[in-house]
Amino acid sequence: MPAATSLLPELDDIVRQGDPVRRAEAVRRISDLYIRGAESFQPDHVALFDGILLTLVPEIDVEVRSELARRFSEISNAPPELVRQLVHDEDIGIAGPLLRRSMMLDDPTLVELARLRGQTHLLAISERPSISPPVTDVIVRRGDRDVVRKVASNAGAEFSATGFNGLIRRAAQDGVLAIAVGTRDDLSPPRLKDLLACSTDLVRRRLFESARPSSRIAINRAMRELAGESRQPSVQRDFDAAQRSVVELHNKGELNEATVLGFARAHQYEETVAALSAMTGTRISTLDQMMSGERHDPVLILGKALGFGWATVRALIGLRLGPDRSVACPDVEEAQHNFERLALSTAQRVLGFWKMRQADA
Repeated sequence: MPAATSLLPELDDIVRQGDPVRRAEAVRRISDLYIRGAESFQPDHVALFDGILLTLVPEIDVEVRSELARRFSEISNAPPELVRQLVHDEDIGIAGPLLRRSMMLDDPTLVELARLRGQTHLLAISERPSISPPVTDVIVRRGDRDVVRKVASNAGAEFSATGFNGLIRRAAQDGVLAIAVGTRDDLSPPRLKDLLACSTDLVRRRLFESARPSSRIAINRAMRELAGESRQPSVQRDFDAAQRSVVELHNKGELNEATVLGFARAHQYEETVAALSAMTGTRISTLDQMMSGERHDPVLILGKALGFGWATVRALIGLRLGPDRSVACPDVEEAQHNFERLALSTAQRVLGFWKMRQADA
């Protein structure tokens, strides 16, 4: 390694001897050299240091590797292979500084680590100054309460539609998260309304109190819409015959999940909605509006509140799309994941809110 000896004349001997103390000292001295000259290094210089450090680092102790990760986490042109090795370490003391700050990490690497590692690694990623939607999608799906609260509070985090839906769904069970989501600048009015619809009165008050004046106007507007909206479905349907059939089934004791599943699989829309109305005590007009909307969430909430299994809920999703449209696999997987994570108490609370709104209308 002739080029390496210009860095440390005794480096060959250090590598051969394998003395941990001398290796650690060599790593510190080489990293000092790198950090002092990093701004002026060309790619061949970076590759030289990268190769030398990769030879030494696996044999040094955790403390020194943690120190190395902290130092290189602040450098925009740190040795790339070394960074990759350190950030994949299962020890959060080593990977953490790089996960939080290093600009050397691309989205595929962050997505990979967010999928593979535990909550401490997810929390570190959630603290990055900027996070793209592919990464936040995984964090919202896999993160525990503290992780999701952290990423929702991060102004530099960006969320896809899937990510926002996941945040709002989880916020229904977490008032702190609801406030964090509700005070984000990138929360659209429709999503704010969805968030408020799933929140308790106490959370709504706290969200209003913590919001900026401009956001308070949006919150008041959303609450007025929730209390008084009465939009008509775009398609007018006749539910009279379906209601009569459902009443007959109810009187015979035959109105149950199996009946709903049969209606949905046969694409008997009116009968399905009439059955759901009878089983939940929710007006047909309310359910018709929700079933004909763009989102699956109302179907998931209805299914969970009624104790339905996933097969029935999936059939309801297929029904609301119509016989000529299929549900894409990613949509099915996401909907199933959301359904499984949805708490029964949350679904029942949202259903109660729907019924309260219709009573006041």
